[in-house]
This record gives sequence, structure tokens and C-alpha cells, in this order.
Amino acid sequence: MAVAMRGSRGGGSGFGGFSLRSFFSYRIFVSAMFSLLFIATLSVILTTNPSTPHHDSALPTTGNAYMRRTFLALNSDPLKTRLDLIYKQANDHVTLVNAYAAYARKLKLEISRQMRMFDDLASNFSDLQMKPGYRTALFESDGPLDEDVLRHFEKDVKDKVKIVRLMIAESKENYDNQLKIQKLKDTIFAVNELLIKAKKNGAFASSIAAKSIPKSLHCLAMRLVEERISHPEKYKEEEPSPEFEDPSLYHFAIFSDNVIAVSVVIRSVVKNSVEPWKHVFHVVTDRMNLAPMKVWFKMRPVERGAYVEVKAVEDFTFLNSSYVPVLRQLESAKLQKFYFENRAENATKDTQNMKYRNPKYLSMLNHLRFYLPEMYPKLHKILFLDDDVVVQKDLTGLWKIDLDGKVNGAVETCFGSFHRYAQYLNFSHPLIRERFNPRACAWAYGMNIFDLDAWRLEKSTEQYHYWQNLNEDRTLWKLGTLPPGLITFYSTTKSLDKSWHVLGLGYNPSISMDEIRKAAVIHYNGNMKPWLDIAMNQYKKLWTNYLDNDMEFVQMCNFGL
Repeated sequence: MAVAMRGSRGGGSGFGGFSLRSFFSYRIFVSAMFSLLFIATLSVILTTNPSTPHHDSALPTTGNAYMRRTFLALNSDPLKTRLDLIYKQANDHVTLVNAYAAYARKLKLEISRQMRMFDDLASNFSDLQMKPGYRTALFESDGPLDEDVLRHFEKDVKDKVKIVRLMIAESKENYDNQLKIQKLKDTIFAVNELLIKAKKNGAFASSIAAKSIPKSLHCLAMRLVEERISHPEKYKEEEPSPEFEDPSLYHFAIFSDNVIAVSVVIRSVVKNSVEPWKHVFHVVTDRMNLAPMKVWFKMRPVERGAYVEVKAVEDFTFLNSSYVPVLRQLESAKLQKFYFENRAENATKDTQNMKYRNPKYLSMLNHLRFYLPEMYPKLHKILFLDDDVVVQKDLTGLWKIDLDGKVNGAVETCFGSFHRYAQYLNFSHPLIRERFNPRACAWAYGMNIFDLDAWRLEKSTEQYHYWQNLNEDRTLWKLGTLPPGLITFYSTTKSLDKSWHVLGLGYNPSISMDEIRKAAVIHYNGNMKPWLDIAMNQYKKLWTNYLDNDMEFVQMCNFGL
């Protein structure tokens, strides 16, 4: 039994020993084969193209060249590792130099001296290896490298690297500034686009504010109408006063639908006049505002004996579409579409002409100024005042001015190239070009002394009708009353001293207060009317000084706050 067991163990050990030795012999054989294969591959790599120099005229940049120098450094001469690092540093700086040179060309900088220096540095790095001493000792030698030659080569490379760094440090600020300038230009362009858009939107909003009836003004009109309805016995029609047709008195014409504005104009005239009892005010309004206007002057009679006549446009029966071109044109569907088809999406696209799309420019109230001789046939002279003016001095001196047979006495507004006829009329039209001088000086409406006798003699209303009919398609001028006024009174206007009439308080914040104090009449022409919230604060008090704050409806409607 014991023998069988030993025999069995012995047979098993012999079989297992044979297998283990075979396994280890196989592993040794495989390892030996891989080692031989690796050595053969390494020999092939190191001996390929032995006649080719390590470096050509350019710095080595390929993977094979780098691997080759690495193997050489590891297996032969440690100085070659140092050479490889020197070349890598030189190659990096050549790339940097080329990058800055390319960037300079892209920015089109006028730095030709620096451009030449960058190009010279790039070529110097490449030419450095071509020196006979360096090429023979470092690049064409198969033996160990000469340490002294390598040291000199390293010194030359470092000197050039130092120059490169100095040049880049000097140039970097220029390139950064150019980049900042370009970014700034882009920003300025973007901001300018936003500014233009904001100006258009602002002009549109300002136009809306100027056209709209403020709450306080609406409130006042409603209170006055309510008063008229509540007490009809107080506001019966009266016979016209004979002073209304007396040519020996001082007559003023004011055409407006704004009750409070007319009140301020008349109060300012009366308070600053020497002989207010000789002043007659002819107020014309539309049918809707006739009752409020009459109630106002009944409740608040003009002080110091002045006279006020209030009428509606409809009271002048000769003003109908068969006689008045503007009324006939207003019946045109095309013109109604131009004015009253309010498309907000298009409103900001034409800010230059936006103000002319205001329907007030075709309002008969605005064109009544061309019919003064027919409205007041017994008068010889009349002073026309806009409702957005304030009078600061006695105006009777205007009646004493000799107009030299001219129809219109007005203050001229031109200076330099501004406010010339060319800005108001279309001189590309042959009729305008033949009849008028584009350099002729424009004048202002708002305070005009008219000689009605000279008007009738010159047939100025007929002239106005002639040109207004020709401009039905708006090819001679944009809309409004100043262009036809400039045409109608082209050769019949006498220039007045500028102190009689100072303009711009409705748009210009830079008017001299000294100039304003000296003015007989100040004019809030523009969108920033003094009764609106958008009025300029520095000028508003000049208007509110003449506001009738004691009137109960003015207090109730919060005027002048």
C-alpha cells in the first residue's frame, strides 16, 4: 500500500516537472525574441539616412527629428539633450516672432522698422546653424559634441532670444493699443446705432407729447363747458363792440384752440402795455373750443380796459373749400391718409419730416393768417401773435415802424447757412428754382406786424392761393405755414430788430438769459411748450408768471405745478 502511494507520487512529480520546465523555456524564448526585435528596430532608426545632416537650413520641427535627437541624447552624448533644449527655445521664439509679424501685417500698422527687425530676427535664428563652426561641430558630427562650441552657440541663441523679448515687450503695447482702438471703434459704432435709434424714438415720443392734449388743459375746457351749461343766463351773446373795427386802436390777432395759452398771451400784453385801453384782441378758435374760450373771458375779463373779441372759424363764411385751397386739399383722400393714418411702426423711420405729419399744419386755424385783410376789412395794421409767446415789453412801437410799403414786418432767423430758403423749399423744382434765391434769409412767424393796406395792394392772398394750389402734391415744399409764407411775402417783408422777437424757448436750452430779458417777445416754438410736462424748467417760469392762478378752474386743474 505504501509502495503504491510512492509510485503514484513519483509518477505525478515527473509529469508535472516536465510541464513546468517547458512553460518557463517558452517564456524565456519569447522574451529573447522581443528583445532582439527591439534592438533591431532601434538600429534601423539610428542608422536610417546616415549621410543626411541632422538639421537642414530650417529648424527641425518634425516628430522624427525630435525622436531622433531624443534617442541620441539618451544613448550617446548628454550634451545633445542640451542642444535639443537650445533649439527648442530658439524654435519657440522664431514662432513668436513670426506670429507678431503676421499680426502686425493684419492690423496694417505703420511700423516698417519693427517689421524689418522681426523678419531679420526670424532669418537670424535660421541662419545661426549655417555658421561653419556650428554646422561642422554640432550638426554634421557623428561623434561627441564639443562643449565649448555648444556654449558659444547657446550664448548666441540667448542673445537673440533676449533681443526678441525686448522687441516683443516694446511692441506688445502698440499691438494691444491697436486692438483696443479697434474694439473701441466697434463699440462707438454700436453705441452710435443705439443713439440714432434712441433719437428717433425720442423725437417720436416728443412729437406725441406735443400733439397730445394735456390732462390739465382738457380738465380746464371741461370745467368751462360745465360752467356754460350750468349757468346759460350768464353767457348770452352780446353785440360786438365798435372798438373791434376801430383802426385807430392797436389790434392783435391770436388764432388758437388753447384757452390757457391765449389767456397768458393777452395778460402778458396788457401787463406790459402803456395804454392797455387802446388794445383790441381778436381771438379766433374752432367750434369745439368756442364756448370754453368765451366763458373764460366772461369769468376773467381782461384788466385795464383792453377789449377781447372771440369768434369761431365758422363765423367767417367766406372760408370754405371752394375758396380756400387748404380746405379743398383736406377733403382729398390721399392727403387724409398721409396725415391721419397713424402707423407707429413707420413713424420713427422719417424723423426729419415727422413733425410735418402733424394734422395741425392743415388746420384752418393755422392758415387763417393768410386771410387777415378779409377777416378785418376795416383795419389798416394788425399784429399777429402765436399762442406760444409771452410779451415782456410794450409793443405799440411796432405800429410806428415804417415798413417802406412792405406787407410783413418780421425778425429774420438766418445765420451762416442755416434758416435759408433752401431749407424750406424744394429747389430741385423748376418753378422754385426760377423764382427764388436759395440763399435768401428766412424770417419767423409768431410776432408779425402786417400792413393790411399794402397786403391788399400786393394781392398777397391771391399769391398764396396760387402757390398752395401748385403744392397739392407737396412737391414744392413740405407742409406747414412758414414755406408758403416765405413765398407769399418773398419781396414784401421788412426785417425787424432781433430784440423784438427771440425764438427757441421750446427746443433750445442754451439761449442767453440776458438776450431773453432784453426781448420784447419770447417765443416757445418747438415741442417743449410751457404748458406741457416736457417744458424746459429754466424757461417755464417766464410763462407761469402770467398764468391766472387766482382763477378757480386753474387751481382745480393743477396748472403751473
